[in-house]
Amino acid sequence: MKKLVLLLFAGTILNASAQSNTIQDLIADFERSKAMSLEYIDAMPEDKFDFKPTESVRSFAAQMLHGAQGTIGLSANGTGQTPIYGDINIEQENSFHTKSEVRRIVAESFDFAMDGIRKMDPATFDEVVVRGPFEVTRLGWIRKANEHVGHHRGQTAIYLRMQGITPPSYKLF
Repeated sequence: MKKLVLLLFAGTILNASAQSNTIQDLIADFERSKAMSLEYIDAMPEDKFDFKPTESVRSFAAQMLHGAQGTIGLSANGTGQTPIYGDINIEQENSFHTKSEVRRIVAESFDFAMDGIRKMDPATFDEVVVRGPFEVTRLGWIRKANEHVGHHRGQTAIYLRMQGITPPSYKLF
């Protein structure tokens, strides 16, 4: 009986440690993603923030702002925080399309996500949050936030290349 109790206790400790490591890993991923996003923003000249490879796609600024809005909304679905900017569509707010504003908002979006992640109780990771037709765990929403911003940042690599700029190096770790 003592062995069973000891085994259950050890399992609980290991599970708590793994969940704590998950928060640390998520923060590390978001920090790396933030650094890459800011490097992309810094690489694009100020006068090219409204550049579009074709008329049917978002401008560089809009891509970055769309990624930031996704980081805010998707991470809020996971953390339970109230999204910053409320109902403002930051991508469509023309006053935000400057290099300094894009940089500020993108940094703020990552800081918002990481603040919420740090405050999470890992025991809630498996709770399902329904948004529209999507039923996703809290941890799933947070992972989608980083996946989404990476997708849109990746799209902007061609924007930089079309301006003769080599995109910043990928940061795998």
